[in-house]
This record gives sequence, C-alpha cells and structure tokens, in this order.
Amino acid sequence: MIWLVIPLVAVFAVLAYLAGRGMAQRRAAALRGGQKAHSRPEQHGYYAMIWVAVPALVVTILAGVFSGPVAHNLLAADAPASVQALEPFRREAFFNDARLTGEGQRAFQVWSGDLGEALTAEAARSARLHQTLTWGGVLAAILAAVMGGLFAWSQVRPTLRARNRVEGWIGGLLFACSAVAILTTVGIVFSLLWDSLRFFQAVPVTEFLFGTQWSPQIAIRADQVGSSGAFGAVPLFAGTFLIMIIAMIVAAPVGLFSAIYLSEYASALSRGIVKPVLEILAGVPTVVYGFFAALTVGPAFREFFNGLGAMMVGGPLDGIGQYLMLVQNQMALVAGAVMGIMLIPFVSSLSDDIINAVPQSLRDGSYAMGATKSETVKRVLLPAALPGIAGALLLAMSRAIGETMIVTMAAGLAANLTLNPLDTVTTVTVQIVTLLTGDQEFDSPKTLAAFGLGLTLFLVTLLLNIVAQRIVQTYREQYD
Repeated sequence: MIWLVIPLVAVFAVLAYLAGRGMAQRRAAALRGGQKAHSRPEQHGYYAMIWVAVPALVVTILAGVFSGPVAHNLLAADAPASVQALEPFRREAFFNDARLTGEGQRAFQVWSGDLGEALTAEAARSARLHQTLTWGGVLAAILAAVMGGLFAWSQVRPTLRARNRVEGWIGGLLFACSAVAILTTVGIVFSLLWDSLRFFQAVPVTEFLFGTQWSPQIAIRADQVGSSGAFGAVPLFAGTFLIMIIAMIVAAPVGLFSAIYLSEYASALSRGIVKPVLEILAGVPTVVYGFFAALTVGPAFREFFNGLGAMMVGGPLDGIGQYLMLVQNQMALVAGAVMGIMLIPFVSSLSDDIINAVPQSLRDGSYAMGATKSETVKRVLLPAALPGIAGALLLAMSRAIGETMIVTMAAGLAANLTLNPLDTVTTVTVQIVTLLTGDQEFDSPKTLAAFGLGLTLFLVTLLLNIVAQRIVQTYREQYD
C-alpha cells in the first residue's frame, strides 16, 4: 500500500505547494495602503505542502501498522468450527497459511479434509479483506491529504505567519528524530536490564563478576547428564582487556605519529597520496582481517616463537624454550596486533583533523620564539589537540572492545584466565555471539548470560565515555 500512496502524496504535495504559493502571490498583490505580507509566497507554499503531506503519511503509517492485525481478527472471528477447534498454535499456523495462500504464495503445511477445504475458502476471504483494507487505507490517505489541503487553503492570507509555522514543523521533525534516537537507547537499555535481571536471579552477581571459571554449558533436561554451569566472567574480562591493550599498543603510536607526519611534515602531494591509502584500511571488512590473522600473521608468529624456542632448548632457558616451541597459531598477540592495524585509520584520521584544527597563530608564535618544528609539535600542538586525541583513542578503545570476528578467528574460544599474550583467550563479545548462536531457549541461564555480558559491556563503554568527557572538558578550558 505504501508504494501506491507515496507517489500520490508526492503529486498532491507539489500541487499544494504551487497552489499555496500562487494564492499567496495573488492576495499579496491585492494589498493596499503600503501593507506587506508577513511571509514570502514560497513559505505559504511550504505551509500548504506540509498540511497535505503530513496527514496523508500519518494515515498511511497507521493503516500499514493496524491493517494486518485487523484483517487477522476479522478472519478469526468468522472462522469455521473446524478451525476454531484447533489448538491456539495450530490455529495461528492455519491463519498464516491462509494469508500466504491468499497472497499467491505456498502454504507452510499441508491441510487435509475439512481443514483443506476451509483453507481455500479462508484464503479467498483473506485476500478480499486485505484488498479492502488496502484500498480503504489509500482512500483514507487521499481524504486526509484533501482535508489538509482545504485547511491550508483556508489559512493562506497575507497576515498568516507561514514562516514561523513552517519553522515550527521543521523543529518538530528534528525533535522527533532526536526522540527516536533517545527512545532507541532507552529500549536497548531496558531490554538489557530486563533479561539481565532474569539472569542474575539464577546466577549471583558476585559469582558473575568475580568468578574465575567460565563454562556456561548446563543440562537442558532433568534426565540429561551435564554440567551445572560456571558463569564467572573474569576470564572474559581479562581476555578483552589483554587484546584491547595489545591493539592500542599498536594503533596509538602508529596512528598518532602518522597524523603528526601528515599534518606537519608531509607535502601536499604526499598527503594527498598517503592519507587516502591509509584510510583504505578503515573500509576493509573485519572478516578479511580475521582471515589475514588466521592464515598469515598467526603462522608467522608461530614459526617465529617456535624457532626462538628451538634456539633456547638445551640452554639455561630450556623451560622457556620448551614453552615457546608449543605456541600455536591462535593467541592473544595475533588478535591484538591485527586489531591494532585495523584501528590505525581511526586514530590517524581523527588525530590529523584535530591537529589541523589547532590555530595557525599558535604555530607562528612558537616558531617566532625560536622553537623547532618537533618542539612545536611536542610543546604546543599536542597539548592543544589533547582533547581530540583523547577522543580518538577512546573511539579506538571502544572499537577494540566490541570487535568479534578477528578475536574468533585469531584468538580462539577458550576462556583462559591469563595475561600471557601467547595463550588462547576469548572476549565478552565472542561469548555473546556464541551463546546466542543457533536454536536457544531464552529461559535458561546459558542464554541469558549473553545479556549479563552485554550489560557489563554497555556499562564499561559508558564509563569510558564519561572519563573521556571529563578529560576533554578539563583541557578544553585551558585552550578556549
């Protein structure tokens, strides 16, 4: 229905704009005694266009939302006795197949006997109901557009504050967009809180936050032999922290030094070539980074550490050599290093923009005092750009905390409580994906643990943003 209404509404809106503008021009030309119209004719046209388009779109949206439930209720109200006798689940499946059949699609199930005959009749009735509701919605939208146009037509006059009212509509639209973002955030938080509370009713908060064993496998049936589950998330927090630190050790200096070079040392030609090439890394899918880590970086690191261990075996560091010879492809160091490469464009691009935004007068004053370029960068530019650089690093940290694919392919799934970068670890996001993959029952602690992990991740990210905001506010006051 919406694809039929939108072109009609667009045509009516254009006609309303032309009619409103023309009427405003004619009535403004008829003014006497030096009187002037409050608003320009174009603003009267926009006012008429809004009153035609908005009511029609509102009616279309309401019809699209409620036509399905109304058709279902009407279909169920007059259903045959054989259909009414079905169990609720089977009855809903029958009505869904009737709707699909009425739309010319294939039913999911085969209904025989009286139900087969009823399916044919109900499919025809469903098609008629949907057709009636569709055309009813179209006519209602056209009627709303006509009534809105008549109202706007009656309001167009030289004294109408059309400019103010159009601005009011624009302000309302912007407020609605802001409200959608806020309500979406509230919905996400509410969903996390609700399911997290269900999880913490089964698993104590202290066990989740301070437990050192993570094994969420539990017995599904009473007669099934299985583990009771262990939900200590400290190994996941340690793995997330370890990989994030390794990634930032790679991304922070490389990205920041690249930004300094591009901003202060590179020529215009070099900057025009190097910066786009550097930012290509930001467009590479994370699964490609994962393949690169698993097939190239992981084997290279393994061969390096195995070779280093082979040289140590038999000497005073024999124990370390034996350990290094057992290092495998999957390790925290591989995941962190490749993730750091992925984060370089985030740090470099944002830091470059921030450094370029520092007033040129600060540079000129530093050079006038006899400072070299490196001294100017160290003592003038970096302190002035510190709030923006802190924001870039925070963005990179948040990206590292939320990364999943690279960790899955390069670091493994083992929940080991270790800070050794050569060991296999896992992260919070990887476990969330693992817990919610496949057919799951959302009343077991195993599945609900994903929401507990999500809530913890949300709170950590929120805390990082608050700390970064405080840093930005503190240092911005010194340079404003």
